[in-house]
Amino acid sequence: MESLAFLGPAALYIISMTITPGPNNVMLTASGANYGYWRTLPHILGIIIGCFVLFSAIALGLGLLFERYPLFQSLLKIIGSLYLLYLAWKIANAPPPDLSTQGRGRPLTFWQAAGFQFANPKAWVMGLALMAGFLPEGGSTLLNALLLAGFSELISLPCISLWAGFGMAIGGLLRSERSWRIFNGAMGAMTAACVVFILG
Repeated sequence: MESLAFLGPAALYIISMTITPGPNNVMLTASGANYGYWRTLPHILGIIIGCFVLFSAIALGLGLLFERYPLFQSLLKIIGSLYLLYLAWKIANAPPPDLSTQGRGRPLTFWQAAGFQFANPKAWVMGLALMAGFLPEGGSTLLNALLLAGFSELISLPCISLWAGFGMAIGGLLRSERSWRIFNGAMGAMTAACVVFILG
């Protein structure tokens, strides 16, 4: 039982990181408002699986690779920033929900959301701190990494789901096409602003 004592403090850290604003949560809010929870679920699951893979890889040496070869990290930042700007443009130009039946606008897919985590600076910061601060020293590194990464995503799921739910609540208050366009424009601008943190 003592060997699992680290999970309590780790849970508090995970909650504090996943329930606060960041690129994922801004995009989930926009998606929840525009498409509802169930159509946003692949986006949510993509974040969960993407972070699980990223955190496990960090524990097994990916973080060290980037420290030795900073060019890879710089390229990842540039690619991530360009992709995030593309997503921001899509969010800002998403039509109101009653127009989406015309084929315009779709929520982020599972694979898009999962892949984005490798370019998401908040996910990297969270993963590096999680593994550096809470990965047990004894036992199998692989098993401990998978356990901690899996536990992290179990705690993260309800936290990020709240942002999609928050978006749904906001969506229920938007009654006109103009208000939807203002909301989507604001969400797109907030998503684009996250590039500052990536390149900063």
